[in-house]
Amino acid sequence: MKPSILVVEDDTALTTLLEYNLAATGYDVVTAPSAEIAADHLAEQTFDLMVLDWMLPGQSGIEFCNQLRRSGKFPKLPILMLTARGEEADRVRGLATGADDYVVKPFSVPELLARVKALMRRSAPERVADKLTFGDITLDRAAHRVQRGARTVHVGPTEYRLLEVLLESAGRVLSRSQLLDRAWGTAAEIDERTVDVHIGRLRKALVRGAESDPIRTVRGAGYALSDELE
Repeated sequence: MKPSILVVEDDTALTTLLEYNLAATGYDVVTAPSAEIAADHLAEQTFDLMVLDWMLPGQSGIEFCNQLRRSGKFPKLPILMLTARGEEADRVRGLATGADDYVVKPFSVPELLARVKALMRRSAPERVADKLTFGDITLDRAAHRVQRGARTVHVGPTEYRLLEVLLESAGRVLSRSQLLDRAWGTAAEIDERTVDVHIGRLRKALVRGAESDPIRTVRGAGYALSDELE
């Protein structure tokens, strides 16, 4: 599953530029022209990073950033601030309100992409890694291939996304609703029991002969990749 980025910017041309380049780099991108609309997106979807313009109509970006940090609801969401303000005092103020990095307009797209990747790598390295592993299971994003030991595991696109999500959170229990959100998207109108069907297919693909089942069902909670959960 691709890492997701929320771009909060009211300049239409700049929004298009950011959306195009971030999508071309491999991110899912959602845009918002104001803090109010951005807040609605944050309530509906989980994001891996936010690119936030300082100057926005209505509530400013710096006020919105401060509000998010003080709420305590998004402590791990990396925020990259965009602004035309280049003075040291302004940079300090932006970082002091909770931004994780700061890019001054006009900026070079390669530099912005590098900063996005660096923030993503620090906050959630598993979201940008080319390969995800758990035990003898390896998912290669570049080759779109799953291996278990020396064996190639053939899975459908849905099972691939489910395995990717489970590998990103190996050892942690994910509820059916969390799996639906991350593997199908919040807009998907799918019954949670559909997750059980695809988990069953994924298990059949991963387990051959005497191989152990890496997926643990946690009654009343969900599923996890774990050697310890029963």
